[in-house]
Amino acid sequence: MKKIKIKNTEIAELLDIEEPIFPKYVTQIINLANQNAQGTRPKVVGQMSELIFESKSRNVHEWEEWYAKNYPDSIDKAADKIWTMVLQLKNAIEKINEEMVREWAKNLIVAKTFIGMCFQKAVLMKIAEHKKTDYRLSSKEEESQGIDGWIGEVPVSIKADTYKIKMGTPESISCKMIYIFQKEGRDSRRV
Repeated sequence: MKKIKIKNTEIAELLDIEEPIFPKYVTQIINLANQNAQGTRPKVVGQMSELIFESKSRNVHEWEEWYAKNYPDSIDKAADKIWTMVLQLKNAIEKINEEMVREWAKNLIVAKTFIGMCFQKAVLMKIAEHKKTDYRLSSKEEESQGIDGWIGEVPVSIKADTYKIKMGTPESISCKMIYIFQKEGRDSRRV
């Protein structure tokens, strides 16, 4: 079947939904504020994927009426949380200067890139230290077999926890797996 692209604006038109128009960059800032404030999380506004079906709404107007009746304060609560974060972001933006941006760029390009590239070595070092044994990175031949390194005599593969979702892929790694968990927005990882 031929792929057909439908833009969000076309979907809104097809569903007879009038979308507000915002100045350039505003929605990006509001989205960032919402991510930080978590204003539209289910605990604030309800589980949308369930509520939309529970409402049995046939159009956006019925959905809006049902939601306002059943969750009368939720939009205000979400907006208040997001607005508070917008004000905090505005305050932070006013503190940013060119030198700070340069330092941030340098840290990303130099330090964080190096950390990312040497991440496997750091994981191997930490686990080997914990197990009171030695470690080594894998050879190119071992890498081609899915082995990232060795902890003592045990070959290991180091993957992000999201790799588990891809387990249906044909790749077969026959060594001990180490999964790295990283909380979103946090600057730490857990193995």
